[in-house]
Amino acid sequence: MDDTRSRQVFIAGAGVAGLSVAIAFAEHGYVVNVFEQAQHLEAAGAGIQLSPNATRILRQLGVLDHLLPAAVRPDAVVLRDATTLRELARVPLGQAAEARWGAPYLVAHRADLQSALMARVTGMPDIRVNPGAQVSSVAPGSLVVTMRAGVGRKIVDTEGFLLVGADGVWSAVRRFGGTTAQSRFSGELAWRATIPADSVAGTAFAAIGATDCVTTFLHSGFHMVAYPVSNGAAFNLAAFTKGERIAEGWSGNADAKILASATHRTSPALMRLVELAGPWTAWPIHTVDPKQPWTVQDGIALIGDAAHAMTPFAAQGAAMAIEDAVTLAGFVAASPADRLGALASWEQSRRPRVAQAARRGAVNRLAWHAAGPLALARNLFLKMRPPEKLAADLDWLYGWRAPDTGEIG
Repeated sequence: MDDTRSRQVFIAGAGVAGLSVAIAFAEHGYVVNVFEQAQHLEAAGAGIQLSPNATRILRQLGVLDHLLPAAVRPDAVVLRDATTLRELARVPLGQAAEARWGAPYLVAHRADLQSALMARVTGMPDIRVNPGAQVSSVAPGSLVVTMRAGVGRKIVDTEGFLLVGADGVWSAVRRFGGTTAQSRFSGELAWRATIPADSVAGTAFAAIGATDCVTTFLHSGFHMVAYPVSNGAAFNLAAFTKGERIAEGWSGNADAKILASATHRTSPALMRLVELAGPWTAWPIHTVDPKQPWTVQDGIALIGDAAHAMTPFAAQGAAMAIEDAVTLAGFVAASPADRLGALASWEQSRRPRVAQAARRGAVNRLAWHAAGPLALARNLFLKMRPPEKLAADLDWLYGWRAPDTGEIG
């Protein structure tokens, strides 16, 4: 393989994971080709929470300054009882978060994060983004990638050093390594809506939740997370309920009565907000078995949801993908002559961290949907736990820094 090909990295997917890893590899001197099957880049989902472990890396990658004008720094994460609207707990953020964890806690519209990443990519001559293109096959050994592109489905063979599958929970790259792993429906639906702050629904939300915080309403049948986006001009609402499997994709058709029924016996003001905020878009929550290989073939690595899609209850899906991106580039750049060893070491180092984040999400889901005596125990625990202690409980998550493998910054 000549020097150019030995420095060429292919990336499948131009979402948060794909663009982050593209920037990370380009910073290490690699030539990067990103293949995105969509003709036009669109951000899936609506709002996104970016904890300090993610924003620290975005700062290192030169992305944060592009994002800050559209993002919001919430003052706190607030937990409320969905029936009484009583505040149960508060984790201080804002300046306290930056002082404690060395980076800001931000909330933003996902499209604004996508735009910030693209703004950084546009200024990097070693990154080429190819919309309307997808990796259709991979030959092992020298890593020859066959790309299909354009209306005529033109086929191009090209050789490179590494292929990164950053193509999400329904990843096509997973199959290239011979794995049969498929995503699994979690049994839960996520419902999303974005409401203008000056709308009737926005006013209804302002009446029951702090407009400068991340507010989570807890109930045995559902929970809802709400926070400002677009520099405070709108609010993102994300509600979670049990539900039947619907079509795979980031949005689908589901009976809105499921959400209305789940909010039964909550606060009348909250039920009114759910009604006013519609129409809601539903999407199925799928996970990927994290025990499957993340380095599925010589020269192929999976990151983010393609490797370990988890439920969103720790708000760490994007953060784990961003961490994956910078650490993968760091490990590979530190041992370019030992690609297999670098990939194996990277995967071994990441697994405990990702598993711990997934466990945190599972605990949150159990606590937020608690009922009866378990809910009383939860409330008592939160009442006795001061905000400083609740913040300290997150030091392992938000204070994380990439291992010293030659990573950026």
